[in-house]
Amino acid sequence: MKFALFTGMTGTTWDDVLARWRYGDQAGWDAACVTDHLMPNTADRVGDTLECWTALAALAAQTTRMRGGTIVSGNTYRHPALLAKMAANVDIISRGRLERLADAPLMPKPVQQPHPELMIGGGGEKVTLRIAAAHADHWNVWGGPATLAHKGRILDEHCARVGRAEQAYMKRMGADAGKARDTVLAGSASEIKDKLAKLQAAGVGMLFIPTFLLPTNRCPTLDRFMSEIAPAFRSPRARDGAGDILPGTVSSARNRSATSPISWLH
Repeated sequence: MKFALFTGMTGTTWDDVLARWRYGDQAGWDAACVTDHLMPNTADRVGDTLECWTALAALAAQTTRMRGGTIVSGNTYRHPALLAKMAANVDIISRGRLERLADAPLMPKPVQQPHPELMIGGGGEKVTLRIAAAHADHWNVWGGPATLAHKGRILDEHCARVGRAEQAYMKRMGADAGKARDTVLAGSASEIKDKLAKLQAAGVGMLFIPTFLLPTNRCPTLDRFMSEIAPAFRSPRARDGAGDILPGTVSSARNRSATSPISWLH
């Protein structure tokens, strides 16, 4: 299993975001993503919010190892051709560490071939999962092991219908308040390991930790997670820094990923 940071861009500063990514790059995290909101995603729409793609370009230049991307990028305010150009440039700046866009007739091309990875976010079982089955390399939805098992089966059915059951594919999960018990990593180290084992059994190959749900002093919790929890689930390849997504089937654990907040560690 691989481990990644999910970084919010609201109510923060550039220095703080950069510090989190530099920390993750040096502390052995496999990837990091930023949010794409032009204003706070809260009831109060007023507040400082950093723009994700310009920040992502700068973060790509300031890190050397982690893969990077957005969770997710709004298709109602991101013109596809312009977004493809931006993504290709970030992939060049990062030397091939971006998650993907494809088929844009622009030059220069991204470093990753045939293209960086594409993540589609959403849990709608009739429309969104069908679109993800046809086009996505990654899938993002809030939930835990139970949600992953349920929606994952539906996604697999859509994949089979469009002939993508044998394609490389990642599934990434997260949480909402109504499914907190299923989603949040809370309790002792052994209890958290038990939750991760259930995620792994449901086909998860990568876990995202939302840093914006942690206390201001995040590093002690993240360091403890990486020292006490992560080693039990990391392959020798991942520990050696080989964090690339590998070809496989949608039923392969190495091609599915999940997001779960840490509530506390006893």
